[in-house]
Amino acid sequence: MARNKHPEETVNLILEVAFHLFMKKGYEHTSIQDIIDQLGGLSKGAIYHHFKSKEDILIAVTDRMTAESNQMLAEIRDRKDLNGKEKLKAIFKESISRPVQNDIFTVAPDFHNNPKLLFSLLHDTVEHAAPAYILPIMEQGISDGSIQTEYPEQLAELILLAANVWMNPMIFDSSREESYGKFMVFRQMLQGFGLDVVDDEVLERLEELASIYQESKR
Repeated sequence: MARNKHPEETVNLILEVAFHLFMKKGYEHTSIQDIIDQLGGLSKGAIYHHFKSKEDILIAVTDRMTAESNQMLAEIRDRKDLNGKEKLKAIFKESISRPVQNDIFTVAPDFHNNPKLLFSLLHDTVEHAAPAYILPIMEQGISDGSIQTEYPEQLAELILLAANVWMNPMIFDSSREESYGKFMVFRQMLQGFGLDVVDDEVLERLEELASIYQESKR
């Protein structure tokens, strides 16, 4: 029975069950009781021993889903055969091309009703993703001449905040058409910094993800 498992195995079971329920029913329509019903006898108290809320479960599920992607981003950051600008283009394309993004946009919650999750996204963007992945690329680009900016740290944050928050249909509930307009402005903004790193293939993929999110809400 689940209650006899090692704590790490119990956590993995909770996350696996939650992921499949989020995919099938959607995050907003999945309750803690729904998760409990699929855990083979695990009690509500046992769940709350590991997770404080359903939001915490979603964060853990998303962390598991993105761990492989983050490893891929680190590998691009550390490549020796690309200059800074080329790495930035590669990191944009690869970060949205992976199939795991379809799952993330499918299970995504309504951020309007989850300020904790929105704060978590903002905090992770500024405190982890920007300094860990984008800033080193900016600094390399300045050194090799492919990127021109006197404020690499701030530009790294701006790019990711625009990409992860302003353009995120999960936050603003943007339609495919509204998302397209934001994507075009985002590309023009980057071009203004001399960073022609978002091509038509990336824009089409971003539109696809917006459509996946809207479909998941029906």
